[in-house]
Amino acid sequence: MSVRIKICGITRVADALLAVEYGANILGLNFYPPSPRGLSLARAIEIRDAIGDRCSVAGVFVNATREYVAERLDRLRLDLLQFHGDEDDAAMHGWPVKVIRALRLKEGAAFHPNLRGDADYCLIDTFHPALFGGTGQVRPLDALAGSDLSRTFISGGLSPSNVAAAVKLKPFGVDVASGVESAPGIKDAGKLRSFIENAKSA
Repeated sequence: MSVRIKICGITRVADALLAVEYGANILGLNFYPPSPRGLSLARAIEIRDAIGDRCSVAGVFVNATREYVAERLDRLRLDLLQFHGDEDDAAMHGWPVKVIRALRLKEGAAFHPNLRGDADYCLIDTFHPALFGGTGQVRPLDALAGSDLSRTFISGGLSPSNVAAAVKLKPFGVDVASGVESAPGIKDAGKLRSFIENAKSA
């Protein structure tokens, strides 16, 4: 199968529908309240209902309680859980869907597939001391050359201009939030289309 394209930080029904129309495989709904892309449960349900089962949906959580995650998993029929904080291996266990562990790697830190621990997949993001993802900070892609990325999403500063280079590294998926936005949480239709087209044609 070709690379999976994950559009994260969806906050509006219109953006979700565009992403599905353009060919996204996974939409990410953010449940970290301090984030400009953070969603209420009611808004998330509205988005999920609008897209139905035409696209997989991942719930993105940062150091949330298990009860908080479980409620959204059930109410939204989530297909994936993404843990983007400082969660330990125990947080990865016992879920009925596959789990993604975000690795916020500092500059110069080496990637190894074993860093995902007990998660099904990992997502490579760029470390920021105050933010959990969505920073737009570009991560050098050449450092990943030769790595086994078959269970890895590449993220961190991706945009229409560099997603093809990321896809050529043969990851399981690519993930973008700020790189296809006109403002935090507001997707730009042109950037969204270009990102997906460039990923698919790489």
